[in-house]
Amino acid sequence: MRGFLSRLGQMLLVLFGISVLVFAVFFATPGSDPSARIAGRGASPEVIERVRHAYGFDRSLPVRYLTMMDHLFISRNLTSYVNHGQNVVSEVFAAAPVTLSLVLWAALFWVSGALVLGMMGAAFQGGALDRLLSVLAMIGLSIPVFWLGEMVNLVSQSRLHDTWLFRWVPPLGYVPLSTSVLGWTKCLILPALTLAVAFIGLYSRVLRSDLLSAMQEDALRTARAKGAGPWRLWFFHALRLSGLSALSLFGLDFAQLLGGGALLTEVVFALPGVGHLTYQGLSTLDLPLIMATVLYAAFFVVVANALIDGLYRLLDPRIGGGKNGH
Repeated sequence: MRGFLSRLGQMLLVLFGISVLVFAVFFATPGSDPSARIAGRGASPEVIERVRHAYGFDRSLPVRYLTMMDHLFISRNLTSYVNHGQNVVSEVFAAAPVTLSLVLWAALFWVSGALVLGMMGAAFQGGALDRLLSVLAMIGLSIPVFWLGEMVNLVSQSRLHDTWLFRWVPPLGYVPLSTSVLGWTKCLILPALTLAVAFIGLYSRVLRSDLLSAMQEDALRTARAKGAGPWRLWFFHALRLSGLSALSLFGLDFAQLLGGGALLTEVVFALPGVGHLTYQGLSTLDLPLIMATVLYAAFFVVVANALIDGLYRLLDPRIGGGKNGH
């Protein structure tokens, strides 16, 4: 119980620190008063002053911060500074299923791709296939996701859209799962593949390295001495021993993407997710929208970090045992 409360306190402290930092960047720096932007171009000083009073910008910074947090977490009626009357909390909740759908598809592609390529590289260590996979992984890691997305759109939406290979590709945008399962699948396949390319390259190399290290463990040598076949050694023993580091990476990457890290992919493919909302907020310097999306992202990252720590303790008794013994 004490450990849970300690972890919860750390999570709340991190969220508090991030919220203060974002708020300070927008309001505590010189010339950052948004009253003129809200009032509009050419507004008179009197109009700007009325806007400042109406939005509470004439109050002290601590009062303005607490008011924003109240509107964001308690009353949940925080409105945009740019699109007047737009509730940013409801916007984030409406965008979350889009991002979740994209990240789930991308995770399916990058985990399955990394498993296949990582195990092939480890099984054929030092051979021509291993070197080829290493080159492909580096290429995948080096390609900017926005450029790859634009190239995918150029080919699938324009140049080759009328061919049999890409005739099935729908127009850019999002189709909710509740509207059409097939339409939902079609609109996410290419964006998810684009997002997954770099992760396939990264995870395949990490998994290859971990598998080769695991093959040197005493448990693997014992299993090999007992007559375990190569597939059982790779799939059952080595993969199980090498899964902790990959699990840690996956949890943090998944949470980061779920929190808006897929921004470029969502913008390129016109997907109205949390990343796209963050892009809109940054483009217009809309603090309420930025605050909502940043704290949304931070929440998933700190929760993922806590879950990964718990899974480490569950899957590797040496971690928990060492601390308990101390």
